[in-house]
Amino acid sequence: MSPIAIDDMVRNLEDLPSLPAVVMELLSAIDQDDVDISVLAKKVSHDSALTAKTLRLANSSLYGLQVKVTTIQQAITFLGFQTTRNLITAAAVTGCFAEGQCPLFNDQAFWRHSIASAACCKVIARRVRFNQDYAFTAGLLHDIGRLVLVSTYPAQYSAVMAYRDLNDSAVLDAERAVMGVDHVQAGMALAEHWNFSETMRLAIAHHHDPDAPGAGLLASIVHVANAIVHALDIAGEEDELAPEVSSAAWTAMGLNEEAWLHVFRETELQFEEITLILMG
Repeated sequence: MSPIAIDDMVRNLEDLPSLPAVVMELLSAIDQDDVDISVLAKKVSHDSALTAKTLRLANSSLYGLQVKVTTIQQAITFLGFQTTRNLITAAAVTGCFAEGQCPLFNDQAFWRHSIASAACCKVIARRVRFNQDYAFTAGLLHDIGRLVLVSTYPAQYSAVMAYRDLNDSAVLDAERAVMGVDHVQAGMALAEHWNFSETMRLAIAHHHDPDAPGAGLLASIVHVANAIVHALDIAGEEDELAPEVSSAAWTAMGLNEEAWLHVFRETELQFEEITLILMG
């Protein structure tokens, strides 16, 4: 099987499902403060499925609101623009890729892992005083490159999964061996295509190597959360390998054993509820 050129992969991004226009607008406005919130709220509310999912998330125990939120405008008022934007993004992304394209790839397990990573990132971020919304979104999207490869090259990705099982190797190594590209490169290409902020791109680019110069704290949070979720086997993937954790990234979190036990517990509790909302 001949290796896939990055340029070909990037060209194929045009054929991928696109996010709703309003979500694209939200993502590219991630670092802007002068967004007209009422206009965005109105645009989102035209998409009833997206609105329903977003409001269910806003009312979940993840945010512990004392009031029931019934409109996007209310969600913004009570949770703030950033948080609401991330909820809308989560609701949109989890519904935009077709499933069942690659027989050896378990779409459900993929999303369960992504959602668990998002929950874990948010829990860790709160403890290390990092922006919880960025952390949640980065956790949700860190492996999105796998969906790019599955959607664009389903036959080759089946071969990747077969190679992984046969050689008991990490997914990243199997992708490189079979396809010549990996999900980090694919995720970076998509992040650019979808106009993700620099913060988000760095987290996707370095979630496997958080010690790289300039990787940033968010990459370390995602790296650690990804490893925890694999180790706890939350996603229920067969033959799951827990990746090696960077000791520098782990130490950078500055948490003691008791704090980590709380992180594990909170992640498991929040995961079930968010999964029901995003995949239900």
